[in-house]
Amino acid sequence: MTSTENNENGRFMKLLDRRTLSVLVTVIAVAIVLAIIYLARAVIVIFAFSVLFAYLINPHVKFLQRHSLLFKSLKGPHIFQVYLVFLILLASVFHAFAPEFHGRPGRLLREIPMLTDKVASGEIADSLGKNLGWTDAETLRLKVFLQGHRSNIESATQAVQRSALEIAGAVLVIPILAIFFLSDGENLANQIILLVSPADAIRDVRSLVAELNVMLQRYIRAKVTLGMLSFVFSSLAMLMLGFPHPLALGVIAGSLEFIPIAGWMMAAATIVSVGVLAHSHWIWMLALLSAWRVCMDYAISPRVMGHELEIHPLLAIFVVMVGGAVGGIVGVYLSIPLVAALRVVWRQLPALKNT
Repeated sequence: MTSTENNENGRFMKLLDRRTLSVLVTVIAVAIVLAIIYLARAVIVIFAFSVLFAYLINPHVKFLQRHSLLFKSLKGPHIFQVYLVFLILLASVFHAFAPEFHGRPGRLLREIPMLTDKVASGEIADSLGKNLGWTDAETLRLKVFLQGHRSNIESATQAVQRSALEIAGAVLVIPILAIFFLSDGENLANQIILLVSPADAIRDVRSLVAELNVMLQRYIRAKVTLGMLSFVFSSLAMLMLGFPHPLALGVIAGSLEFIPIAGWMMAAATIVSVGVLAHSHWIWMLALLSAWRVCMDYAISPRVMGHELEIHPLLAIFVVMVGGAVGGIVGVYLSIPLVAALRVVWRQLPALKNT
């Protein structure tokens, strides 16, 4: 082998080593980033929900800014006004519409685990059979079925309780973080753009961020629409079945629609518990809520989300199911906006590559 060939082989090996090293460094960097995201996933999720909550509040803050005589250039006072109105409405729901809950909140809290025990032990089958006119054989079959799945029912109940505690903790943190995003979110976004973007790509990155902003606004609008639909359906159903305070309970059902999975479970548990305490037709209400949930998850929600975010309803169902399998409750909630964001990035990718 000549010296020229040896030199060429040496240069090729050096080039190969550099490429291998570059690929190895890239793989390690991606692995480190993914590991950090995994370890900090709880914090990232809370920040993501804080951003979405800020998008929910921001239109009201802007409305107050436009129609205010004072502090038009400041967001802080108007954010405080929106939060104050929200707290007043929340207090009105629990005090003006449901005054009898003042003296017996403990009783309501005790009824929920008692109802769960009745379901897990199969005792509820006797009540269902008596109210629906079932035969003894039909009632016995349901009772045996519930008793055979007692462990699954208790596990599901415990999971819902754990989720409720986690959600309660997040509910206290998310509005506080949302204040910072509302007051200084635009400056934060501009600083991040200037930090991570090359000088010749700033305009395209700003365009991408603007599209993502519009997408998130449409997503929040879709969630508000779904919440209003749940409010209307629940209120009308309770009104027809003679439930006490249907509007207050409907507001709770519509508001909890923003919380994935655990939200409608808590709303259903609250409504059914009130029905049990008031001796209303809570069995029929439970059946209506179950049917409504199926319609919401597989018909109404995919179409509303698909219309707002330009995603096919069948794809929306698939994305939600995959998100639930991968990320549980959080995956169900964030799967649609994540896919919509990836779609926006994919459309803007050619422009970013050309810069």
